[in-house]
Amino acid sequence: MPEHINILFHGIGEPQRELEPGEDAYWMSVSAFTAILDEITSWSFPVNLSFDDSNSSDVEIALPHLLERGLTAEFFVLAGRLDSPGSLGEPDLRALRKNGMAVGTHGMHHHPWRGLSPATTQTELADARDRIAAVIGQPVTRAACPLGRYDRATLTALRRLGYTTVFTSDRRPATPGAWLQPRFSVYHQDTPASVRESVARSRQLPVRARNAAATLVKRLR
Repeated sequence: MPEHINILFHGIGEPQRELEPGEDAYWMSVSAFTAILDEITSWSFPVNLSFDDSNSSDVEIALPHLLERGLTAEFFVLAGRLDSPGSLGEPDLRALRKNGMAVGTHGMHHHPWRGLSPATTQTELADARDRIAAVIGQPVTRAACPLGRYDRATLTALRRLGYTTVFTSDRRPATPGAWLQPRFSVYHQDTPASVRESVARSRQLPVRARNAAATLVKRLR
């Protein structure tokens, strides 16, 4: 079965909330975002788009540009940020669904999903999911790991809780239908050319082998 590429965006335009340390590396201008969208639509292989972190720009900026190009995307929501300034609110989640977008969970508080205690596992993986599901009126079965971090215990808990798909930030091509889906994060400095080159480089055999080994380490630790 042919591989596909998962592309991950975060914030677009001017942040409307205080950013966490290092988070500005993932924010991009509107012009950069639209240029990369147009680049992606020219690719001859399958591409899936997603957005993390529940930024208000998901609805205010990304959604109109996606609809204009006939694209769909999946938005991974932080339940603990719902209705906070600069973040998505409950009506925004319903607007995303109404416009054909998918909604998944990114946890409760943007904590890394590595070394979670039992209590934090419940909050991040179960309670957050249930809160989002209550807002959109349907089950939430897909999750994205905050900061791309996970370990064997987290993956075991996600399977136990019935998640059908889990997204990471492992920057390599993805196999359709696989439970664990790697993604390519788009950074502040990226251009259409740099995104295209990053994807092409990931398909080279030495890079594929190195990325696969790194993913295996994360899954087993």
